[in-house]
Amino acid sequence: MKSLVIVESPTKTKTIKKYLPDGYVVDSSMGHIRDLPSSAKEIPAKYKKESWSNLGINVDDRFDPLYVVPASKKKIVTKLKKLLKDSDELILATDEDREGEAISWHLVELLKPNVPVKRMAFREITKEAIQNALENFRDIDMNLVHAQETRRILDRLAGYTISPLLWKKISPGLSAGRVQSVAVQFLVARERERMKFKSGIYYDLKAELSKLGDKSRFNADLSHLDGKRLASGKDFDENTGKLKKPDSVVLLDEEKAGKLRELLNSAEWKVSKIDVKTQKRNPSAPFITSTLQQEANRKFGFSARDTMSIAQKLYENGLITYMRTDSTNLSGQAISAARNEVEKQYGKEYLFERVRQYGKKSKGAQEAHEAIRPAGSSFIHPDNIKLGAREFKLYDLIWKRTIATQMAEAQLEFTNVTITASKDGTEADFKTSGKKILFPGFFRAYVEGSDDPDAAIENQEIFLPELTEGEAAEMHKLESISHETKPPARFTEATLVKELEKRGVGRPSTYASIISTIQDRGYARRDGKTLIPSYTAFAVTSLLEEHFPHVVNSDFTSKLEDKLDEIAKGEYDPVKYLEEYYHGENGLKAQVDRQEDKIDGQKARVLDLPLDNLNGMQVHVGKFGPYVKTESDGEEITTSLPVDLDPGELSADKIRELLKAEKEGPKSLGEHPETGEPVYVLNGRFGPYVQRGEVTEENKKPKRVSLLKGMKPADIDFETAVSLLELPRPLGDHPETGKVVKAGVGRYGPYVVHDGTFKSLKKDDNVLTIELDRAVQLLKEKGKVGRGSSAIADLGNHPETDKPIKVLSGRYGPYIKYGKKNISLPKGTEPEKFTMGDAVRLIDEKGKK
Repeated sequence: MKSLVIVESPTKTKTIKKYLPDGYVVDSSMGHIRDLPSSAKEIPAKYKKESWSNLGINVDDRFDPLYVVPASKKKIVTKLKKLLKDSDELILATDEDREGEAISWHLVELLKPNVPVKRMAFREITKEAIQNALENFRDIDMNLVHAQETRRILDRLAGYTISPLLWKKISPGLSAGRVQSVAVQFLVARERERMKFKSGIYYDLKAELSKLGDKSRFNADLSHLDGKRLASGKDFDENTGKLKKPDSVVLLDEEKAGKLRELLNSAEWKVSKIDVKTQKRNPSAPFITSTLQQEANRKFGFSARDTMSIAQKLYENGLITYMRTDSTNLSGQAISAARNEVEKQYGKEYLFERVRQYGKKSKGAQEAHEAIRPAGSSFIHPDNIKLGAREFKLYDLIWKRTIATQMAEAQLEFTNVTITASKDGTEADFKTSGKKILFPGFFRAYVEGSDDPDAAIENQEIFLPELTEGEAAEMHKLESISHETKPPARFTEATLVKELEKRGVGRPSTYASIISTIQDRGYARRDGKTLIPSYTAFAVTSLLEEHFPHVVNSDFTSKLEDKLDEIAKGEYDPVKYLEEYYHGENGLKAQVDRQEDKIDGQKARVLDLPLDNLNGMQVHVGKFGPYVKTESDGEEITTSLPVDLDPGELSADKIRELLKAEKEGPKSLGEHPETGEPVYVLNGRFGPYVQRGEVTEENKKPKRVSLLKGMKPADIDFETAVSLLELPRPLGDHPETGKVVKAGVGRYGPYVVHDGTFKSLKKDDNVLTIELDRAVQLLKEKGKVGRGSSAIADLGNHPETDKPIKVLSGRYGPYIKYGKKNISLPKGTEPEKFTMGDAVRLIDEKGKK
């Protein structure tokens, strides 16, 4: 008997083959085999005249979706049909979630098998799990299929109904999404809070103390003055920068802090109170999708998309259980494996006295699902697997978190000490705290936010000398310290995932794609770990808040998710749900029809930013980016905002400065020593730059060079400007080839180049002063990859095709090499920050085109 087994990816194909008996042929569908049309070109001719064809959904007939096979999948379909002809049964072994269930259903609908069809379900790819799945086939779960299909239709209706409105009213190419728009609104709302924030300044005192005659010293901070608490950051109103309740706290300014310091320099210092408490800490629950994304971002800086891509690879290679899960449940097999590993690695004293189970689940979690953990009935130690650097980090993280769940509690002792300084009737209380780890317990394996648990244990301990109440203390140093209250922190990927989960927006399995989408579409950019919303994000969010508030309302979106969960359980009719959402007096279509004529496109492009003293100055979004506009003496003045000036850094003074520079025109720093042309420092759409000469009919493109990172226009003198204009500058001939080596600045920053091979400068290198020897050293650091190309990063193998992917620098800019294909990186991409997730998306887009 011959069986055809279909999975979603080539990597999964290779792994599952190892555990199947003879007579089983395994092949891959490469993800979804069909979908709604992605463009007008994909709509079959017989449907093109239908009023709903652009949606790909017949909204007049039970929201019947129009599915098509993309051109990139036609060869795969042909191959699978051919394999099916020679098979006696079809086994569907796609992932056990809504997407996987839908892929299986689409395969049946498209292949139309005349042989028995069996659904094979497993959550890890191990010999035991596959054997168990072969003995326990089931039918396709149509409730899960309906839930996935309904989500897909919902997202299409929301995106295709509202996005065209944004094209008309704000700018072509914009998009709105059912979950995406809520995520963008979170970023914008936080940025508005930051822009409205008024900082407050306060002072306190820090004392360096010791026991009398003791060499070891410790610090203590002033907390109370004459029994009244000292003001700290939490006491200030973020909108005024003033104290919320000025009578309830003592506020020290610089003068008062200085006088108090002088007084206490000759004070008597005594230990007035000691409070010792012990505390037990329990380990965190094992990973679910969202907590894995958060912790990988905190520890390693991985994006949500990178984390899921790496986890997918680990799962498909049989190393971890399925990585899209909302459940913290651990199976008996997993608990037994974890407890064995604890005893083996750390000894019996580190094993928790009983089995520890985690019952708490995320919203919508399914009981049958399990947390993310190492696969199998015994866990492979991270040091015993050959993995790439990023795969090792993530597997190590999952392994440690899982075994920590069965480890003993950590036992800690906290000592809080109050030391009172008395002088001339003034009493100042200083507080300090000590911390001892009495028993590390699970800390030996896992400490949140730390790569090295042993180092983290050591760093956590704060030692104080043995002190007794009433004993004198010796003060060695007393200093006054100023503090400024800080605005609310911007979201990182980790904190945005946490916020989405807390509000019930989307589901953890969708967070990676949501966060990637808002960056890919220009609504936010990453700066380090933080996400900064763009001017376009402000414009779109304001329009949606005013005219379609439900689209950016997290409660509304959360209720939609609850309904999808009900559909997945078979408790709600999907067609009724879609009718409620789209049709009727308050449905999406009616709302868009009502609001379209009410929206003034010109007003929609003017940003309502929470800035003071604008006095008629306006910030707009336009075809060529954001700009500011005002009137002066009846004349309209406009100027572009520099590309590196984010909304949160904008102020009325900055806008005035830009407009003034535009009105007055450029001022020459001097005449270029060689050409006699004037040298200017100018601001442009892509930031500040220096220019030699003026734009004329004869000289349409005068020489321009961008300022280096960290340079400010106000700091550029004539000599620096001339040095910049010399770029790219020859450094001399390469000692091996005799060909010239140059240093310059490109789209991706400063570089050196020799014979078509580029190398980015290091942090400590200066493009204006670098010499030939250093340039040759840099050029040798990366081996040559091909004629005119040098390696920037080796990303590893593609998660589905297993082909190697490298980021290279070539004669015409950076690109990725995928197998034998070369694909240029999109404009504006920083090659050093290009991730595997970015590469997979770029390869998919190239395939579609």
